[in-house]
Amino acid sequence: MLLKLIIILALVAGIVLMVRRGAVKRAKMPPAEARALLGLDAGASAADVRDAHRRLIARVHPDAGGSDELATRVNAARDALLHELKRK
Repeated sequence: MLLKLIIILALVAGIVLMVRRGAVKRAKMPPAEARALLGLDAGASAADVRDAHRRLIARVHPDAGGSDELATRVNAARDALLHELKRK
């Protein structure tokens, strides 16, 4: 019983380390969904993306009473839009 618990904890710790180091890829957010989440239109500049992200993350960050999941989605939206702008 104790051995099973130790093995499970070791596996969970390994997965957490892999996620933090980027070994496990997260699903990318489509640009249209990212623009909707940040409240931007298709012609938004990189500065617009950063400003919208800054305003929204201040409200949804876990330190401000928000959730980890929502903060992660807001960050993913910023990353997706900035990546899209770099490709253009």
